Amino acid sequence: MAGETVTQTKWEGKACVELAIPTAQEVWPLVEDFCNLHKWLPIVDTCYQVDGILGQPGLVRYCASTITSSFNSNEETMTRWVKEKLLMIDPIRRCLRYEVIDNNIGMKFYVAKLIVSPNDDGKNGCKIEWSFVCDPIEGLRFEDFLHNTIETGLQSMAKKMEDALLSSR
Repeated sequence: MAGETVTQTKWEGKACVELAIPTAQEVWPLVEDFCNLHKWLPIVDTCYQVDGILGQPGLVRYCASTITSSFNSNEETMTRWVKEKLLMIDPIRRCLRYEVIDNNIGMKFYVAKLIVSPNDDGKNGCKIEWSFVCDPIEGLRFEDFLHNTIETGLQSMAKKMEDALLSSR
């Protein structure tokens, strides 16, 4: 009807992955190293400090991925980037929260939280949980964002962290 406005609801989601051997105490230092995401998340080529103090709320990082795609036999290279601000970090609870403050990928609002905790049985291993709330992203479906970005990214990140920790033992 004329005069009505449509309000978009926020997207909210969570992914969780369990690591069989590394403990939460071993994994947390890798997660809390906010400006080294490129070491763990395969889709990120570049990650570095832009502003603030390492390990402190207010720290801003720049993350980018270079994507090459082919259209009509022409290769096109595009850099997708975000600037993210650390909002909270708690080494006792092994969690951090951050927000996207600028980007070229269509995110208007995005806040995420990462938590590293012991497995429920209290023995070996740990779990990493990545939760988020964001505005819908134009051109994406929620299910694709949750699966292709969050779940797949977390699984890849956990595998790289576990491999690195196990190879250093």
